[in-house]
Amino acid sequence: MQTGRVIEEVEQRCARDQLRLTPTRRRVLELVLEADGPVKAYDLLDQLKSEQPSAAPPTIYRALEFLLEHHFIHRLETLNAFVSCFHPKHQHHGQFLICDECGTVREVAENRLSEDLARLARDADFTPTRQVLEVYGTCGKCRRRHDTG
Repeated sequence: MQTGRVIEEVEQRCARDQLRLTPTRRRVLELVLEADGPVKAYDLLDQLKSEQPSAAPPTIYRALEFLLEHHFIHRLETLNAFVSCFHPKHQHHGQFLICDECGTVREVAENRLSEDLARLARDADFTPTRQVLEVYGTCGKCRRRHDTG
């Protein structure tokens, strides 16, 4: 897992950009990074409450808002869940491959795809406010399991 590297990059960016990475924001980031897959806000709240009994929904939502705003995590729109960004040094649009069977989420950062979508929007006289691409299907591991089973 790349948790340590990601935390270090986030801390460096926060220092460089004078962003306030509070202990709660850092802990929520760690919880998202440590999750086996997409994690919902209330699941994060339950985990945080074991360490900070006074934590409430606004605590989680403020931390998630900060982490999303600065592209340290991503929100999967269709799942209403959060996943970590494994390259927080680079601001980019979220592009995800999501397995229907096991729930594995793989982030792909393909600049050409983002550029093509931006061009299509310009050609349609459309101004996008955010761009999230979620592609559902079957991952190789699940596909191989079906092929051999």
